[in-house]
This record gives sequence, structure tokens and C-alpha cells, in this order.
Amino acid sequence: MKTFNELGLSPQALSAVARLGYETPTLVQEQAIPLVLAGFDVIAGAKTGTGKTAAFALPALDLLKPTNEVAAPAMLVVTPTRELANQIAEVCLTAGKSQKLSVLCLVGGVSQDPQVAKLKRGVDILIATPGRLLDLMNQQEVNLSQVQLFVVDEADRMLDMGFLPSVKTIAAALPKQHQTLLYSATIDDAVRKQVGSLLHDPKTVEVASAGQTADNVEQFVVHCPKELRVDLLRALLKERGSERVIIFVRTRRRADSLCRRLKKMGYRVEALHSDRSQNQRDRALRNFAEGATDILVATDVLARGIDVDSVSYVVNFDLPSVPADYVHRIGRTGRADQSGAAISFVIEETRQDLAAIEKFIHRSIPELKVSSFNEEESRAEAVARANSRAAKHDPDIAQAVQELKKRKKRANRAKESTSGKAETVLGSASLKQARTEAASGSPSGRKTKSPSRSPHQGAKTTPSRKPKKATAAASAKKDCRPGRAHRATLKQGRRGKSSR
Repeated sequence: MKTFNELGLSPQALSAVARLGYETPTLVQEQAIPLVLAGFDVIAGAKTGTGKTAAFALPALDLLKPTNEVAAPAMLVVTPTRELANQIAEVCLTAGKSQKLSVLCLVGGVSQDPQVAKLKRGVDILIATPGRLLDLMNQQEVNLSQVQLFVVDEADRMLDMGFLPSVKTIAAALPKQHQTLLYSATIDDAVRKQVGSLLHDPKTVEVASAGQTADNVEQFVVHCPKELRVDLLRALLKERGSERVIIFVRTRRRADSLCRRLKKMGYRVEALHSDRSQNQRDRALRNFAEGATDILVATDVLARGIDVDSVSYVVNFDLPSVPADYVHRIGRTGRADQSGAAISFVIEETRQDLAAIEKFIHRSIPELKVSSFNEEESRAEAVARANSRAAKHDPDIAQAVQELKKRKKRANRAKESTSGKAETVLGSASLKQARTEAASGSPSGRKTKSPSRSPHQGAKTTPSRKPKKATAAASAKKDCRPGRAHRATLKQGRRGKSSR
């Protein structure tokens, strides 16, 4: 095996190798770097996690010449997802630090204004997703006439996601004299046929054939009923640990649902799919890389955008329908020559998908026994949960529940009415007693004070005044009916005149 010193890199590029942490080149780096330095167009296929980004970033340091035009990069990298674009940008920033190369990442999901402002200040290396790049090209905010090196990263995924027309539109805006590099995890006839027009007499570097998986990743399958997968996952996390685990599902809805259920179990987990905003996706990846999050639940769209070291193992909660996606999923673990594991759940509906995957990778996957998973107990719990859910929607049970609620409500009302009547009786008795005490002038239990004697009055006391007799009109019950008060006043006046 060669060393980086034997690949023809300049001292500046070799210093970048040290910053990137490489000691010896990987196979794809060993074979691709000399071809890129020689000026050839290259199609390179290698396993996931073998350093394909450095295979084009390192030689670019020796090939690029600065441009003098505004918003005109010397190197353009097109990649399918925002996560991949950010990761490539980090590698390029680290590699080009000594040469002070400016790097810009153009992705959607965020405001374009800061990106346009940085473009106008000048950019050497531009990494972009097709959608945002085409938007800025249509707005004439980016100039591709000075591109010397054009890189299409994850070419097979670009084709799967329907980006080929966009890539061809971008390539048509490049100058005639430029070098094209195409990197992918898999290279097959479809890739060669569809992107062949982008390259001129390319050299091929194929370290891994289609369907080849990393040797340091153990692969297992677990057969289980569909409704018991969550119980199986809980047992698996308990048995093998829950730190730095990636769980892949097919749909965004299932990712959110599974994430909620795992949170209820007490796990630190986040969802990662295309419906999440760019800030949410970046935060989820950052938390996972820093250990603030233990489990990521992701979809296939972002399978290649997760580049995190030391992933313990990968769980295929849903088997992918495309066999190549299986290779990319399990490539998230066992990176940089570390060991890893991939465990796939197989239900009745996905047995054919398993057969297609095993045919694609040219090997059969052994079955794993999860000792802490008891299928009978889990099935009984699942039946109980199903009965509970069904009871909520059963009309007879729902009617009985409503009737029980009505009975409780009537009982509460009767209780409140009884207590109210008791309070009314007590209130009437108290009022009657108060009236009696007021008429007698000596309330019970009240001590009458003797008249105070002034020191200047001697023995003389002030006589007490007798209360005036209440008149018949004042003592009579007040009549509040309309007009009654006025007539009562007139009647009282007539009585006074007659008495005179």
C-alpha cells in the first residue's frame, strides 16, 4: 500500500492530510488522486465511509487557480442532500485552511440572502444542492463560467432522486474546458449510461462492486410479527445498548411516530427526515454527534447525509424496498475501519425485499436471537392494547361510558341540591332568630355595656332614649309591584288629612 507522499500531492496538500487525520490512503484515495492530478475525468465507486470526499478535495488544492470574477467559483461540487453538502464543506474548509480557500455551501431550507452576499465577496469552492443552485442561476446571482473542476457526488442517489435533468442543466452552464469527477457508492450500467455524456474519456476507479458491503459490519435479521416490532426494538435496545444507534424507517410519518414512542420509554431520541427544517436537521445531527441524543430515527432520503463516527449499530425497522438503499443504510456504521453491526426486522410483507437484498449483496444474512424478547408475552400485551383501542371505538361501550358519566353527573347535582336545601333551612332559622332578638332588644349571648361614667359628672347618669314605635307603613312588608309604592304613599297621605 502506498503512502500519501507517493501520490504526487504537494506539501500544502500533505499538510491538509494531517489536518484531516489520515495516516494512510484508502483504496479509492490511492487510485483516484493520481488520476485527478493528471487531469483525467474520473468515475470512482467505493464503499460508503472510505474517504471519497478527500479523494477529490486533496488533489483540488493543487489544481485550482484563483478566479478574478465576482461570484465565480473555481470548483463546483453538486450533491443530493443538504447534510452531505455541509459535510463536504467541512472537509474542504479543513483541507484548504493553509491556502485560505473560501468555501460556500448553497442549500435550500434557509434564506438565500446571506449566501448571495458571500457569493459576491468571492468564493473558491462552491458546494450546492441542485435546487438552490438552479434558483440562483436563474436569478443570475452565480457565475459558473470560471469552473475548472466539476464534482458530482453520490451520483447514483442523484439519479434515484430524479436530479439528472438538473445536473445536465448545471453542466451546460460550465465552460467547455473543465475536469469532471463523478463519485458514487455504487456504479452500474444505469449510472454509466445516464451520466456518460457529462464526462470525456473517463478513467474508472471501482474499489467496490455494486452491492458490496463493508467487511467490518456484522449483518443480522430478526423475523417478527409486524405489530410486535416496537416491543422487539425495546428488547434490542435494552440488550445491546441505546447509545449512538440509528434506526431507519420508510416514511416520515413512521419516523415521527416511532420517535414519540421511544421518548415515552425514556430514550433520548430525535427524528431526521425531509419534513424537518434545515435548522432542526442540523441540530439533530449535532446533538447525535456530541452525545446529547442517543438515537436517531431517519428515512432513506437522509441515509447518506449521516456521517458520524462510532455509530454502535444500525436498525432497519423497515426494510428498504430498493436493495442499494440497504448498502447505504448499513454504511452509517463501521466507518473509518471501525466495527459495526446492522440488524434488520423482517415481517411477512418484507420477505421478498429481504430476498432481493441478499441477492444484491451476494450473501445470505444470518438470523439473530434477541434473548430478552418474549414473543408470547409481547403478543398478549399487544392483544390487550388492541382491545383497549377497540373499546374506545366500540359504540356499545361508548354508550355505556356516556350513560355512566350522566349518572355521575345526576348524582353530583342531587348532592349539591341536598346540601343547598340544608343551607337554606339553616339560613332561615338564623334569620328568624335574628328577628326575634331584634324585637326583644336583648340579643342572646350579647353583653350590654353599662353607661360609662365621666369623672366630671359624678353619680349623674344620662337617661337612655326609648326606641320609637315602628309605624304601620314602615313595619309592613314592602310591596315592590309596579305602581304599588306610589298608591301606598297617596293612601298614607289621605289618612293623615282625615286624622287632622
